[in-house]
Amino acid sequence: MSKKTILIIDDEPSIRDMLRVALEMADYRCLEAENAQQGHALAIDEKPDLILLDWMMPGTSGIELARRLKREEITAKTPIIMLTAKGEEDNKIQGLETGADDYITKPFSPRELIARLKAVLRRIEPDTPEQPIIVDQLCLDPISQRVTIADEPVDMGPTEYRLLAFFLTHQERVYNRGQLLDHIWGGNVYIDERTVDVHIRRLRKALAMQEHDRFVQTVRGSGYRFSTKVASK
Repeated sequence: MSKKTILIIDDEPSIRDMLRVALEMADYRCLEAENAQQGHALAIDEKPDLILLDWMMPGTSGIELARRLKREEITAKTPIIMLTAKGEEDNKIQGLETGADDYITKPFSPRELIARLKAVLRRIEPDTPEQPIIVDQLCLDPISQRVTIADEPVDMGPTEYRLLAFFLTHQERVYNRGQLLDHIWGGNVYIDERTVDVHIRRLRKALAMQEHDRFVQTVRGSGYRFSTKVASK
C-alpha cells in the first residue's frame, strides 16, 4: 500500500520541520510550501491526500487559500486541517465553514496531530454497502462515491459524504453529537462536538435541491436523524 501524501503549507520553517519529522515517523510522505502560491501549485500538481494549512501567512492567508481550494474542482474534495494560534470558538467555526475538515490550535503535540490526521483520512474511505441507496430522488452510489438528486450530481465534501452514507444506512434513528463523532470521526476524542453542527449545515446545503435537506432533521434536545417521515405543514 502506497504512502499517503501530506502537503504542509506554513511560512515558518521550524513548524514545517517539526511537522515533517512527525509525519515521516508515522510513515507519511511530505510535501512543503512556505506560502499560499507554492501551496496552491503543489496541491494542483501533486494531488496530496491531505493538506495541513496555516491560517496566518504573509500575503494570501490560509483561510483565503482554503476557500480557493474548495472552489476548484481538482482540489475541492482534498481534506484540509487548519493550523493556527487562533483558539477562539468563532475562528474555529469560521475555519470549518470555509471548508476545513478539522482545526488544530498551536501549540499541539505530534501525537495529537497524527491522531486527528488519521481520523480525517478515515473519513474519505467510508465503510458503506456496495449497492446504491435511493431515497425519493436522492441516490448515493458507494462504488463511484457519487451522490445525485433526480440524476443531477450533488457536490459535497468527504465528511458530508460519510455523514450522508451513515444516515442512509441508519434511517429513522436519532443520534446525538457524541455518537455521530464516534461513527463518522472514528471516536477521535480531540474533535469538538460543535464540529458536527457545522457538517450537518454543510450536508443540508448540499441536499437543498428539491428540498431533500428536509430529510436531515434536528431532534430538539437529542441530536439528529435522517427520516422521510416529515410532518405535513
